[in-house]
Amino acid sequence: MPEMTLIEAIRQAQDEELARDPNVFITGEDVGVRGGVFRATMGLYDKYGPNRLIDSPLAEDSIVGVGIGAALYGMRPILEIQFADFIHPALNQIISEAAKMCYRSNGEWTVPLVIRAPYGGGIGGGLYHSQSVEALFAHVPGLKVVIPSTPYDAKGLLKAAVRDPNPIIFLEPKKGYRLIKGEVPEGEYVVPIGPARISRPGRDLSLFAYGMMHHYALQAAQKLESEGIDVEVVDLRTLYPVDKETILNSVRKTSRALIVHEDNLTGGYGAEIAAIIADEAFTDLDAPVRRLAGPDVPAVPFSHPMQDWFMVNPEKIAAAARKLAQW
Repeated sequence: MPEMTLIEAIRQAQDEELARDPNVFITGEDVGVRGGVFRATMGLYDKYGPNRLIDSPLAEDSIVGVGIGAALYGMRPILEIQFADFIHPALNQIISEAAKMCYRSNGEWTVPLVIRAPYGGGIGGGLYHSQSVEALFAHVPGLKVVIPSTPYDAKGLLKAAVRDPNPIIFLEPKKGYRLIKGEVPEGEYVVPIGPARISRPGRDLSLFAYGMMHHYALQAAQKLESEGIDVEVVDLRTLYPVDKETILNSVRKTSRALIVHEDNLTGGYGAEIAAIIADEAFTDLDAPVRRLAGPDVPAVPFSHPMQDWFMVNPEKIAAAARKLAQW
């Protein structure tokens, strides 16, 4: 199988879905001639033309509003929000309209759209280009929240998302766009939305992560192996709906749980995983459930030393796992 970067897999998924279904189109800021700020749509404008790759105004609420209207009448829009930080003007459209349309219409109307957005820090983007927003959307019934960690999953999950009848928030770890590489099949395939994946089996401790943090978790687990600590790494992949079965089975095997994300600690998505474990696997635990996350400060700093202080990395994950394994 050919090796691809994360961004190449995302681009290929969109290319294949545009070719497969004439109702699929892409809109967002600079997605057309320029090919997107991260080049996620590079070359697609020349291939499919201005009616399928549509540059939007700098107005996220209108991007999502247009997408909802199109989806209600049979189209399959892929909406690119240039940075996840810019998604907040569209919250009313996403939360009060797209997420609730199926319920309020008693199932008569569905909103099959995908909202793609690069999220997270680590690229020196400062406070307006480094935010993690997954916990906000994982709180909203009616939405599905997907975060790929590998090129294989990025392509398969995005293709599945385009074909899904529900509105999907598809968040992409921007630091990993060209850093994370992996084999991607040339043929047609999809990755089901919902199931988590055990990317590294282990016996001593369960390490739950997603996105860039999953990539770092694997590095930390490899380092700990040389110290005699066998870490099981679980790539959550879909945050909502959450795969309780895989989470609980892993904890029941290892009896220890460490949850990692780069968003702020308080109210972050890891708290939901911790609550599930405490509620349904408490008697299987040999140690407290631990979370490792970004500090509770307003934003990722622009200063590189301060950014490094904020960001979770493989060394911090290894240190937290080492401490938990010794409990």
